[in-house]
Amino acid sequence: MSKEITAKKSKKKDSKIVKKIKQHMYKWHRAIGLITIIPVIFWTLSGLMHPFMAHFFKPEIAHEKLEQQTINKKQLHFSIQEVLQKNELTHFKNFRIVTFNNKTYYQLKTIIGELWYFDTSTAEKLDNGDQKYAEWLSRYFLDDQKSAVTKSEVVTEFTSQYKYVNRYLPVYKLSFDRPDTMEVYVETSSGKLATYNPTSRQWFIWFFDTFHNWSFIDAISNNSIRIITMIFLLSTIGFSALSGILIYGLLWKQFQKTDSLAPKKGLRKYHRQIGIWVSFFTLTFAFSGGYHATIKWSPYTLSQMVYEPTFETKEIPLTNTTLNLNWSRFQNISLITLNDTIYFRCQLLKKEKFKTSKVDSTSKWNKKDDKKSEVVYINATTNKVVPNIDLQYAEFLAYYFTDGAPKAACCEMVETSEEPEPSLENAKLLESKVITDFESREYGFVNKRLPVVKLAYDTPEKTTYFIETATSRLAAKIKSSDMAEGYSFAILHKFLFMDWAGKNIRDLTMVLAALTILIVSILGFILFLKK
Repeated sequence: MSKEITAKKSKKKDSKIVKKIKQHMYKWHRAIGLITIIPVIFWTLSGLMHPFMAHFFKPEIAHEKLEQQTINKKQLHFSIQEVLQKNELTHFKNFRIVTFNNKTYYQLKTIIGELWYFDTSTAEKLDNGDQKYAEWLSRYFLDDQKSAVTKSEVVTEFTSQYKYVNRYLPVYKLSFDRPDTMEVYVETSSGKLATYNPTSRQWFIWFFDTFHNWSFIDAISNNSIRIITMIFLLSTIGFSALSGILIYGLLWKQFQKTDSLAPKKGLRKYHRQIGIWVSFFTLTFAFSGGYHATIKWSPYTLSQMVYEPTFETKEIPLTNTTLNLNWSRFQNISLITLNDTIYFRCQLLKKEKFKTSKVDSTSKWNKKDDKKSEVVYINATTNKVVPNIDLQYAEFLAYYFTDGAPKAACCEMVETSEEPEPSLENAKLLESKVITDFESREYGFVNKRLPVVKLAYDTPEKTTYFIETATSRLAAKIKSSDMAEGYSFAILHKFLFMDWAGKNIRDLTMVLAALTILIVSILGFILFLKK
């Protein structure tokens, strides 16, 4: 009998506690919902637009990359040394060959970083050559020789319209007098298309940047305030979803008793029923978005990670026109220095084999057969081909970019506020390979540069470097912490776990998830206004 009385008391006590919790939890849930209603509307609407624009307003362009052609040796009437001597240039950074407007030029990078163009037939300098080449590239990518260029400018830092995701700097931005007011960004030092924005995409980039990345806070404050504000609000949204789960999920039996006395109808019923289902998506979006925002603290410095020593004309006795190589496959040339030795880095069209490789029809680059190239290094003094230099050079560059290699005053990297990387001097190289195609998980299209050498080291952070030896640049650096954040964002924010169903179904799922979060938030706000 006494046990029954104790049980009843305890039950009564529990009911009071639950009632108290419920009373406060409803208040917390409403308060949090009110704080986050505007951010939720901003994020869901702009998030909805991303897959929508990708499917229905995806811009098209005639050519997405410059086809690598072989260069006829007969076009090289003058060697690079003869051109330099004729133009009284004793020092330079590097050179390569470009062909446009039916002429072939040496593209020379001067010691002050400018790109000059010299006709290989006459050794004469082309006036305003870099701008002319930028316009030619833009017209080639657009397949538009008629529209007038309304504006041509050099972009040296990322902007609200040219985001860091495009990677290349500096680039030329050319605006065309067309109905779509197309803007094309090209990197003349490599002949690559950085991005292209018609009117629809320009508007979308502004909308997404303003309401998803909250760039308007940068305009009135700074990047740190923007990130702190976003993380605070995303955390608050996460707490709102958790309180909803607690009220309508874990403690539902207790809450249902009072609801039966005064049943909830209409908006409140729908808010409760839909909310419990979308709380999971709210948590995944909020967590992955907040986690992703934390990586924005550090400034973007990848564009500065380049090794550019200065060469003297007299240091290169062997002329580029007398190199011991198969000229019928010759595509391009540049210089590197390794272990106090100068080499010509020659790019050749790869020898065709009888067995054809399968082409991935889903890849944006494989609209046609993409002919591969091979790299040959020739000693600039002895004219002898030296094998396996590409991997050695990549290892040297990785060592250089971790501040391990000694730097002369001529080739220092731009100083940054980041902590110096630990030296790779004693780190074991676990894997090295050449990557010639974008691999979605390991080295994706977002990294832009190809081909690259992958170098995975046994460091505390398991750091992997991707080196573009053609330009002596660091294309990407991935640490274990970066991989964790990358997978979090890809799976929880971009729904890569739905890849098995195809891109269309995956994007549709994202749209529905964001739409239901938006509906639940608006229903909750209407309920508050009614009350």
